[in-house]
Amino acid sequence: MSAGFGAGFVTQSVAVDDGTVSVTTGGKGPAVLLLHGYAETSLMWRPLAKILASNVTVIAPDLPGIGDSSIPETGLDMKTAAERIHATVRSFGHRRVCVVGHDIGLMVAYAYAAMYRQEVEKLALMDAILPGVEGWEAAYNTPRRWHFRFHGETPEALVKGRERLYFEYFWNAFAAEGARSMPEEERLAYTQAYARPGRMAAGFAYFASFQKTAADFAELSKTRLSIPVLSIGGAKANGPALGAQVKLVASDVKVIILENTGHWILEERPQETIAALADFLRREAKE
Repeated sequence: MSAGFGAGFVTQSVAVDDGTVSVTTGGKGPAVLLLHGYAETSLMWRPLAKILASNVTVIAPDLPGIGDSSIPETGLDMKTAAERIHATVRSFGHRRVCVVGHDIGLMVAYAYAAMYRQEVEKLALMDAILPGVEGWEAAYNTPRRWHFRFHGETPEALVKGRERLYFEYFWNAFAAEGARSMPEEERLAYTQAYARPGRMAAGFAYFASFQKTAADFAELSKTRLSIPVLSIGGAKANGPALGAQVKLVASDVKVIILENTGHWILEERPQETIAALADFLRREAKE
């Protein structure tokens, strides 16, 4: 199976921590790890993966608890997710990777790079915030981000059977233009993925972990990253704030802010986003 990625890609389940991580791989060469965000699955990476696979090995997992990965009984937080994804990557024999993350996948990506510094060559962070790093409280506490605190039994009951309605808020309100933020095919696929038993609760758990993540990142960020780091985001979303945060946690930083763009940069500005990521990731092959 290729989970919709097309020819040349294979999807399989990798045993990790008494559970499984569903991961799609394809291509040949140095490894690039792609970590999706909330209200999406690894399917978000299909356009980028098809281009990168001509020169690199693409590794695109579903985050633990999301998509076709199993739902862990504990540890649905960014740091633990990074540990599980690291074990998944190592199972394929890769010792060094470039890491790309969007939304909560950005947080998992940062945790991965900060914990496994000798194994990450480059890091690309796409439109979100870094909890625990200066500036995060303003984003976390704004009324517009009410969903950061929307989790638990009552929210789960409220969205059950209304997953599409709930996600439409994110896909539309967080985009520069809601009508062009997410194709209908993807809206249907993501709704179906999260509507399955336990999946909304698992997604909510990542938001419930923000205070833990803030404490984890406050500690990890005491030592700045020395690898090249790309911060890329929408001017009408988290682009400026993320760029400022990344400069605090890394010393070799490139910031790209996409004008007239919201949170869903790969969907809203596919050509510009793919070109920026491909250019950043381009390097001499290192196995």
